[in-house]
Amino acid sequence: MSRVGRIASLLPSATEIVCALGLEDRLVGVSHCCDHPSPIGGKPRLTRPRFPLDGLSSGEIDAAVRQALREFGSVYEVDTERLAAVAPDLLLTQGVCEVCAVPTRDAAAAAAGLASCPSVLALDAHDVAGVLETIHLVGRAGGVPQRAEQCVRDIERRIAAIQARVAGRPAPRVLALEWLDPPFVPGHWLPEMVALAGGNLVRGAAGRPSFGARWEELAGLDPDVLLVMPCGFDLVAARADADRYRAPLCAVAPRAIRSARAYAVDANAHFSRPGPRVADGVELLAALLHPDLFPAVSLEERAYLLGD
Repeated sequence: MSRVGRIASLLPSATEIVCALGLEDRLVGVSHCCDHPSPIGGKPRLTRPRFPLDGLSSGEIDAAVRQALREFGSVYEVDTERLAAVAPDLLLTQGVCEVCAVPTRDAAAAAAGLASCPSVLALDAHDVAGVLETIHLVGRAGGVPQRAEQCVRDIERRIAAIQARVAGRPAPRVLALEWLDPPFVPGHWLPEMVALAGGNLVRGAAGRPSFGARWEELAGLDPDVLLVMPCGFDLVAARADADRYRAPLCAVAPRAIRSARAYAVDANAHFSRPGPRVADGVELLAALLHPDLFPAVSLEERAYLLGD
């Protein structure tokens, strides 16, 4: 794919990839929820939610999402006027999850009406290998394949170092929840990340979408470690949601909570976004699952201990 000039990103992971490859100077617009790295804060926002979602609980967001899908077929929309104004040559979108960002079909429809005639590149990772491949794809599209290769090698090196340290250790049983009302257990790349960090995920399916479960189904699992990681939530929001649903969490993971091995984590920074910070997520998981091996890892501002 040939080198392009102006890049517009409609999802946070794509924005993080663009910046990791040193292409932030070509980034002319981002999605409404792109918040990393900090220099992109002033970029034009090219998408918006159809309903205000800030400050809502898991259950309230779930209801709003279902209403948006019923009424409009999507949760977010493209600001076509702003998109036309930034005139991108390349538009980055996704097809992994229709409730997490503007879906590919809507991005392609918006691009079709632009005078700049941008290429549309959909990043559809479903496992760690797919995450790394999206970095290669953006690198080739941006004309910097060597930078992408180096970025991927660095991620692989960091993950391999974690694997080497946890090899042979007993794997704690882990229950991870990507949503709380209704409860969802993880899919896509998250189960693989837990395994790479030396954990045994008790419910979830690698390479497939996350899926809902009833609290009653989870009640007998009683894991060694509980991870509350609501998709799209930062640490403050994850902590608030965990406190809000404290009773069912105590019912499904009493041992983890009693033994101070239950955590709310920043899903936005480490788990929800299939981008360069996947290595950060594996490192954080390893520190939570095997704290004796990683005593120097600071968990402050990255995980909140859920007390008894």
